[in-house]
Amino acid sequence: MERASRCFGIVGATVSLFIGVLWGATAGYVGGRLDNAMMRVVDILYCLPSIIFVVLLMALVEGRFRDWLSRTFSPELGGLARMLLLFIGLGAVSWLTMARIVRGQVLSLRTRQFVHASRSLGSGTARILRRHILPNVYGIIIVYVTLTIPSIVLYESFLSFLGLGIRPPQASLGYLIYEGSTQINPIRIYWWMIVFPGSLLGITLLALNFVGDGLRDAWDPRTKG
Repeated sequence: MERASRCFGIVGATVSLFIGVLWGATAGYVGGRLDNAMMRVVDILYCLPSIIFVVLLMALVEGRFRDWLSRTFSPELGGLARMLLLFIGLGAVSWLTMARIVRGQVLSLRTRQFVHASRSLGSGTARILRRHILPNVYGIIIVYVTLTIPSIVLYESFLSFLGLGIRPPQASLGYLIYEGSTQINPIRIYWWMIVFPGSLLGITLLALNFVGDGLRDAWDPRTKG
């Protein structure tokens, strides 16, 4: 995988991990009106088509954002405006599913006997979530994080293919596929310029799936002993 695509996948998965887990665990454990309000925010963001949201963000904000960075900081940082906007756009939509998954697991765990016992001993909400609830959700969290990386890479590759993502001299899988598509002509078809980047994306998804299954078995406390 190219460095830029890998970077976007890792950043998006990290955003999904921290924001999604914090949002979902808080909503699921506290419950009540706070839970309803927090999940309505997630529902509203879900209604926005994620790829269209990122496309509009790049098309409408990139120029102004680049000028602001150039005036406020430096022209070199202004040249990174597109990459920063991609980080913001992809990170803003990558944590929604993680929040829903974590919330559902926390809702089923907060009524268990070990949670009531810890609460009766005086443990606070943060300690209960950190020591008792989240360790029982690590397996699902790790598996979904490993699946989030290739999905974000796919988003970034699609945007780069359309010309809204990474540009040379930086390279991404989407731009490599775009270059391969320009080499298809009636005289000769350079098929490997499309097949190899696409195959790399599929192999990465399969490999991360296997890694997620192994990490789930290693971290899930219900499979120990």
